[in-house]
Amino acid sequence: MNLATLGWNPFFDQHFSPFRSQGLAPARVVREHGQSYQVLSERGELSARVAGRLLRGTPMSSDLPVVGDWVAIQARPDEGKGTIHAILPRKSRFSRKVTRSKSEEQIVAANVDTVFLMSGLDADFNTRRIERYLALAWDSGADPVIVLNKTDVCADVERCVAEVESVAFGVPIHPVSAKEMRGLDALRRYLLPGQTIALLGSSGVGKSTLLNRLLGAERQATASVRESDCKGRHVTSHRELVLLPGGGMIIDNPGMRELQMWAHEEVLAGTFQDVEELAARCRFSDCLHDSEPGCAIREALANRVLDPARLRSYHRLQREIRHMEARRAEKARLGERAKKRQREKRNRGRQLPKAKGWIE
Repeated sequence: MNLATLGWNPFFDQHFSPFRSQGLAPARVVREHGQSYQVLSERGELSARVAGRLLRGTPMSSDLPVVGDWVAIQARPDEGKGTIHAILPRKSRFSRKVTRSKSEEQIVAANVDTVFLMSGLDADFNTRRIERYLALAWDSGADPVIVLNKTDVCADVERCVAEVESVAFGVPIHPVSAKEMRGLDALRRYLLPGQTIALLGSSGVGKSTLLNRLLGAERQATASVRESDCKGRHVTSHRELVLLPGGGMIIDNPGMRELQMWAHEEVLAGTFQDVEELAARCRFSDCLHDSEPGCAIREALANRVLDPARLRSYHRLQREIRHMEARRAEKARLGERAKKRQREKRNRGRQLPKAKGWIE
C-alpha cells in the first residue's frame, strides 16, 4: 500500500518523525466501530485498537481516532492486527456539537481536503440548512463545494442554483443527478490521487447513490425517501473512507438530521459576508440594528436588498455559537476548579515534615 495514495504528505511525515525511532508505523483510519478500527498501512489493512495508555489519557471523545485520522501503530501483520499508540495532528476537521444537552465536540471527518455539502433539489431543499453546513465547513479547514443532487425531479434548477449562490459567495456549486448520472464529470476533478473528499448532508440527499456512481459499483445500500416530505432514512450506518478506482478517497457519512454548531463566531464572516459588510456600514459600531439611526441593515431590509429570513438565520447561528462558547468556557472553569480541589486534597494528605527537636 502506497502511503501517498492514502494522502500522506510532508505535513504528516514531519509530525510522525518522533515515532519512527519507537518502531511504529503510520496508518490511516478507514472505518470506526466503537473502539475498534480498520486502518490501512504499508503492511496492508489491519484491525486495530487504541493502546490503554492512550485511552486513559483521552478524557474527550474528540481525542480518540476518527475516520480520516493518521495514527502511529505497532503493526502485527501476521495476526492482521495493530495497536494505535498516537494520533497525528489533524490538518482539518469537520466537527459538530454532540447533542443539545452536552457541550462536547464530535469530529465527523478528519484530514479532509474538500467537503461535498450535498442537498437534494426535492421538497427537502433548504438554503438555511446549507448556511449552517457552510459555517461549519469554513471552520473545518477544508474547501467547501456544494452539490445539488436530484436535478431529475426539480422543475426549476436555475432558480435553486441562484438561491444557493445568494448565500454561498465564491463556493463552487454543481447541480447533478446521481440517479441519472448527469453532471458527475464536474465532480471528478476534485477526486485526484491523494485527495480526500467528505460527503456530508441530510438523510435522503443521495450520498450513497453518488458514491456508487463514482465507484462504478453498487457498494453502498440506498433507500427511497418519504413521498410526503422527501425525508430520507438512515442507510449508511457508519463512517468509512473509500478508495476510488481512479484516485482520490471519499469519506461517506451517515445522514445528519441535527447539525448543532461547534465553531467560533468568526466563521460567520465567511458564510454571511453580505450581512457582515452591511453591518460595517452602520453609523454606530455597536449598532443593534433595531431603531438606531443610520442602520445599514434596516435600510437593506426596507429596500429588499437583504432577505429577512437570511438575517434571522444569521442571528440564530450567532446566538447558538455564543451560547455554545459560554457553555464551553463554563465547563473549562469548572474543570479547573475540580483540578484545584484535587491538588489541595493531595497536598493536605501529605505528611508535614517534623520540626527540629520534635519529641514523640
